[in-house]
Amino acid sequence: SATDRGASAVGELEEFDDLAPDGPSKSQIKRELHALQELAERLVSLPRAELQRLNLSAATWAAVDETGRIKDLRALRRHYKRIGKLLAQEDTETVYALMHEKDALARQETARHHRLERWRERLIDEGDAAFSAFLAEYPAVDRQRLRTLIRTVQRDREQGKAESARKLFRLLRSEIERAEGGA
Repeated sequence: SATDRGASAVGELEEFDDLAPDGPSKSQIKRELHALQELAERLVSLPRAELQRLNLSAATWAAVDETGRIKDLRALRRHYKRIGKLLAQEDTETVYALMHEKDALARQETARHHRLERWRERLIDEGDAAFSAFLAEYPAVDRQRLRTLIRTVQRDREQGKAESARKLFRLLRSEIERAEGGA
């Protein structure tokens, strides 16, 4: 009868529920282990002083210290996997927090560098308009030195020389750092 078939279908579905995995899938576990391996690679590249901020176990410290002795690339990959498995037993939140902090500092430094490059290009290409804008933002700058260096860069650029452009960049960096309080 129809009700018997419906009841047997429900029973078969319940059997499949028992076969469903309770935890993460094998692919998910592999992704997590691969992420830990990448974290291990980044971790061993950090200076020891920064690593000491982390509360790592003795086994993890021993593995991190051992990394410097390994020269073979394949052995190094296996070693990163080992450190990744050790990190799986650690509190990885503090490790990830340190990495995010390092990434944020690197992004800030890159943004600062790009801002300096933009100012340098504006000062060279736009002339007095950019010079006035720069002085409005950073009034304590040595105007005469900056103006002379900009003119030297413009002249050297026509001749294909780059040294004065680097000098201008260094001057801008020091003046902006001084204005921002030694950042």
